Amino acid sequence: MTEPVVHHTARRRVRLVAATGAAAVAGALVTAAPPVASAAPAPASESRTGRLSSTSTATGTGGAVSSVDVNASRIGRQVLAEGGNAADAAVAMASGLGVSEPYSAGIGGGGYFVYYDAKKDEVSTIDGRETAPSGITNDAFVDPATGQPYPFTPQLVSSGVAVGVPGTVATWDAALKRFGTRSLKRTLAPSIALARKGFVVDQTFRNQTLDNAERFSAFPDTARLFLPRGDAPKVGTRFRNPALARTLTSIATKGPRAFYRGALAREISSVVRSPRKDPSSALPAPAGTLSTKDLASYRVRHQAPTHVRYRGLDVYGMAPGSSGGTSVGEALNILETYRLGGGRRTARSLHLYLEASARAFADRAAYVGDPRFTKVPTKRLTSQRFANARRCSIDQTTASTRPVAAGNPYASGCATVSTQDRPDTENVSTTHLSVVDRWGNAASYTLTIEQTGGSGMTVPGRGFLLNNELTDFTAAYDPDDPNRIAPGKRPRSSMAPTIVTDRGRVRYVVGSPGGATIITTVLQILVNRIDLGMTLPQAVAAPRASQRNTASTPAEPGFITAYEKLLAPYGQRLTPSGDTFTSAAEIGAAATIEVGRGGRLTAVAEPRRRGGGSALVVRPR
Repeated sequence: MTEPVVHHTARRRVRLVAATGAAAVAGALVTAAPPVASAAPAPASESRTGRLSSTSTATGTGGAVSSVDVNASRIGRQVLAEGGNAADAAVAMASGLGVSEPYSAGIGGGGYFVYYDAKKDEVSTIDGRETAPSGITNDAFVDPATGQPYPFTPQLVSSGVAVGVPGTVATWDAALKRFGTRSLKRTLAPSIALARKGFVVDQTFRNQTLDNAERFSAFPDTARLFLPRGDAPKVGTRFRNPALARTLTSIATKGPRAFYRGALAREISSVVRSPRKDPSSALPAPAGTLSTKDLASYRVRHQAPTHVRYRGLDVYGMAPGSSGGTSVGEALNILETYRLGGGRRTARSLHLYLEASARAFADRAAYVGDPRFTKVPTKRLTSQRFANARRCSIDQTTASTRPVAAGNPYASGCATVSTQDRPDTENVSTTHLSVVDRWGNAASYTLTIEQTGGSGMTVPGRGFLLNNELTDFTAAYDPDDPNRIAPGKRPRSSMAPTIVTDRGRVRYVVGSPGGATIITTVLQILVNRIDLGMTLPQAVAAPRASQRNTASTPAEPGFITAYEKLLAPYGQRLTPSGDTFTSAAEIGAAATIEVGRGGRLTAVAEPRRRGGGSALVVRPR
């Protein structure tokens, strides 16, 4: 008898029991068995009090939303139910996540917005990534007192020098003006109410606060907000943020100028240039250079999405400076040339998935950076011709010696180039939301303040944390590195908001947090669903492995249990996952939607990872 699986909803506040376990989900991957009970759809419903409940999977019509947090998903569902479109709901949800997920997202950060316009059958993107200040220098991450780089954590990540110019508010404004039907004022109203009323603290929020207690206590303004009376908010209590409500109200009323100019801009610059640190703290908190001019001059970028064809589907992603679209696209192009499947083909399919991912990461490191500062061969990296050349170094029966060399997209055949191995310092926090509306429009939006808790610095009296996104630049300056630090440059990201269409209609909306593991999470979910015969709930719940061109592959415990013996004959070595900053073994925290026949919607969030997510539809079935 298998142990029951607990479906976490409202981030652990509602529990539903099903008769299966993680091992059964893993087994479904191997045998291509029918859908397991742990992934069965459960409808959203409203109680007699009008309170909305949800689960990690919901099916129905009229629109769907998926995120890590029930508060944000409720907001998005309500916007759709009232006649708003996918862009309206996505911005409203993102603002809500800044309230109830303040350590992962908020107006102090940035992100990438991918949108499908059903009427035009067109995918567009908004690059709202944070930007390096104009005054930053090549040696910004070097301690002048020692001449050596600042220790990465907690010194560099908790500093003014790590703060980039935030792009989130500009992204919201651009998304609504270009795609939306509602004003910024109306769209932000639900999150303003949430900040005033507050949300019920769960164990995840308390744990994240305690994990950052040392950093937060170094900054009195942050400590007052998130460590009242010296402790993290207790589980079951209500956390209110009236300061954030006032800030959002100002933005809603006056527009993005209220953030990028005037008093708030001066306050942001002041905090970055003169971090308000507790004198008794040993944390150095080096100052940054972000100025009011940097804030006033910030602009989002509108770019064409990346595009590849996979099994007859059109896969769209975010173009560089994100590496998500090129890396997912390249790996899918490599896999396109193989016949994958579940059952007896599962081990070989996973072997090829790992090999394709390793090559995509080799090429990511060699070529991807901010395209305004480095020539990124985006079309070549996402071409089938280049993928075919990369395939020539893959042995279908034996794992490659890793790291593998980068390919040469400018040459024919199997040519490779020699590049320096550079450590990736991108953090595993961040959050993602997916939306599909009744008209078939879709939004895939990944947003972040980088590390859980960002820089740890709160703008006094404003209720939000500032990002530490500049740590995504390669730490050691290398003039040949496409991701080297430079004034006005945007650091490379792995965020991979993805929309898949089928003959002019949305089929899948996918995305996840997780630093560099975002790429492999999105890739693996697509392979699970399209190639290995799983339902979308199974594809999301299945255990994950993240091969990023390293000798061994970090994998979740469930993946190791299910596949270590099957992959051993291929020479694939698996190691327990766990990022540089925490002991968490989880990889990713996806939020996805599938559009089926007759417009039937299946929204799927994580059943367990990061406390479980929330999926809702407007009209449940």
